[in-house]
Amino acid sequence: MPATPKQPKELLLPQELETFYILPALRHILAQELHLLGKKQKDIAEIFGITSATISQYKSNKRGSQITFPPDIKVEICKTASKIHDRYTYIKEIQHLLHLLKTTNILCQIHHKLNNLPINCHPKNIGCGITIPKLAPKTPILKLHP
Repeated sequence: MPATPKQPKELLLPQELETFYILPALRHILAQELHLLGKKQKDIAEIFGITSATISQYKSNKRGSQITFPPDIKVEICKTASKIHDRYTYIKEIQHLLHLLKTTNILCQIHHKLNNLPINCHPKNIGCGITIPKLAPKTPILKLHP
């Protein structure tokens, strides 16, 4: 079972949990592993799209150390580091790890520990489980407006 940081007062949605806790925890481990693999701090920062100072905080446990993943998940995160060479592989491996955390129910366990959720809050009931909807053939591509 993952270690639990202090419970926030507000209710966090699963996506907010990923943003505020999961992604920093993954970056924390990946930054340390990439450094052990010989990558320079500035190169890790470039790959992650963040500052070198932030990487320094990840490496020194000042950021992203609020969650401790189970040993088998941590092993998978560490293995993933060797597959990260650029921004594309970083995005791909982060998506792989987020999927892993959802399908192994780790995200749900952390969510229950951090928030006072209803007892019937379960991925199948709430809709935060892994589903890949089929898009209609003529579904327009999302457009962003400046």
